[in-house]
Amino acid sequence: MSKSDQSFLRQFSMVIFFLVLVALVLIFLAWHIYSDAPKDEVPGARQVTEQRIAPVGGVYAGKSGFAAMQAAQEAAAKAAAAQVAYGGTTDGKTIYGQLCHSCHTAGVAGAPKLGDKANWAPRIAQGIDTLIKHAEQGYTGPDGNHMPARGGNPSLSDAQVAATVKWMVSQSK
Repeated sequence: MSKSDQSFLRQFSMVIFFLVLVALVLIFLAWHIYSDAPKDEVPGARQVTEQRIAPVGGVYAGKSGFAAMQAAQEAAAKAAAAQVAYGGTTDGKTIYGQLCHSCHTAGVAGAPKLGDKANWAPRIAQGIDTLIKHAEQGYTGPDGNHMPARGGNPSLSDAQVAATVKWMVSQSK
């Protein structure tokens, strides 16, 4: 081997050694930084897991079990009643003032304005049952106007929707 070849191999070996050394330092540095970093935890994962593995029901026995069962039923009934919109009122004016006015005052999305007899007349001619059905299930008219189901509030009961539609119709006759 010539001197120039030996010199090249020595320099090439030193460059390779230096690159390997830099690579090892970078690997060690990355490992050190990663080991100190906090592990990511999905927010709420613990609650989701606890809900998923919670028991489906309970066993009640004897008088104390009966009392516990009644208390659970009362709590469930109160929770269900709390889910009804606007405290369960069937006052159409109140529900209109809380929800429906936002579209039916300004005529948003083709909504007939409250008291606009000319705009309400063809709708009223379809019958109150049809209007209530459109309010409950939602409706998109041929002219592109849109009524979301239950005015966009799914917690409205059928009785509340019917009372509100009847009140609105009475104001627009």
